[in-house]
Amino acid sequence: MYSAQDLFDLTQCEHVALFDGCRYAWEILPKLAGYIQTHYRPVQAHRAIGHVVIGEQVQIGEGTVLEDGVMIVGPAIIGRNCQIRHGAYIRENVILGDGCTVGNSCEVKNSLLFNKAQVPHFNYVGDCILGHKAHLGAGAALSNLKLDGSNVWVEGDAGVPIDTGLRKFGAILGDHTDIGCNAVLNPGSVIGRNSIVYPTLSWRGFLPPNMIAKHKIRPEVVIRRPRET
Repeated sequence: MYSAQDLFDLTQCEHVALFDGCRYAWEILPKLAGYIQTHYRPVQAHRAIGHVVIGEQVQIGEGTVLEDGVMIVGPAIIGRNCQIRHGAYIRENVILGDGCTVGNSCEVKNSLLFNKAQVPHFNYVGDCILGHKAHLGAGAALSNLKLDGSNVWVEGDAGVPIDTGLRKFGAILGDHTDIGCNAVLNPGSVIGRNSIVYPTLSWRGFLPPNMIAKHKIRPEVVIRRPRET
C-alpha cells in the first residue's frame, strides 16, 4: 500500500527512475539531492513577471511563469507550464512536474510533485511526494518533523509499525487527493488515491484510497441574543 505503483500513475512524472529499487515511496526523499545534481540542465526557459531570485543549479521548463517575489534557492528541476506565484519560496532539492502550481506565500523543500499537482495558497510542503493532480486547500500544511525529533514511523500491515529511517518525512499524497483548507497532515501521513481530508482536520497515519476523513463533532448553535447595554 506504500509503493509508488499503489499511489501514483507513473506516466505522470518524468523522474520515475527515482523509484527504481524502492519498496516504499518515501525512500526517494534522501535521493532527491543526488538525482537533481546529476539530471538537471542549466536551462531556464521561463517568463518572469517582476523581480525574482534564482539560485544555482535550477532548471526551469518552457512556458513556466514566475511572478514577482519568487525565490528559488535550488538545486531544483521545474517542469513546463508551471505557475510559481507571488512570494513563493522553493528551497533546496525540489522537483516539480509539468503544469504544477506553487502559490502565494507557499514554501516547498526536498519534495517531488507529479504533473499538475497544486500547492496554491499559504501551504507548507516539506519532505513530501504529491501525486498527479493532488491539491492542497488554502493554509493546509504537511508537517515533516515530530515534536521530539525522532524518526518517523508509519502504520504497517497487521498493525506492525515501520521505521522509515527518516527524521524528516512529511506526507505522501496519491493521485487526485484533495486536502481541505487549514488541514494539517502530521509526519508520515499517507493519503491513498482519490481520497479527501476535510478542512481543519489534523490527520495522522494511512488513509486508504477512495475515502473521506471528516470531523464527527458538530458545532454548537445557539440563539443570538442582544448584548446588554
